[in-house]
Amino acid sequence: MEFGPIYIDHIGIATDNLEAGSHFWRLIGLVQAHEDETVEDQGVTTRFFATSPGDDGTKPSMIELLEPTHEDTPVGRFLTKRGKGIQQLCFSVGDLQGLLDHLDANGIRLINREPTIGAGGKLIAFVHPASTGGVLVELTQRK
Repeated sequence: MEFGPIYIDHIGIATDNLEAGSHFWRLIGLVQAHEDETVEDQGVTTRFFATSPGDDGTKPSMIELLEPTHEDTPVGRFLTKRGKGIQQLCFSVGDLQGLLDHLDANGIRLINREPTIGAGGKLIAFVHPASTGGVLVELTQRK
């Protein structure tokens, strides 16, 4: 079955303050990719930073800073429980729904069986950390 190619799209990092969380990424030369975006359904404001593009011309991987809009959101609860740090790893895929169906059919615990809309209007879905060795995995449909 072909769902790819599959690339690392971004690493999501939970922070309680986007400006404070941005300092290091700017200091090492990453460039803010676009304006901050509040994703109401996720209860989060996002800020992306771009790495260098791949040698093969692929789009750069990103660092996504995630600031909760209030405490009772997934990222807000993450910060309360674990503190600041990596919250999720996101892969871009060629066939998101096909991959979700494949994972579900093979006993993988999904948070979303159907894609939802995430930052930038992208289709996204999450895989539960219980099925990935403890890592929250986000999958996104490559455009």
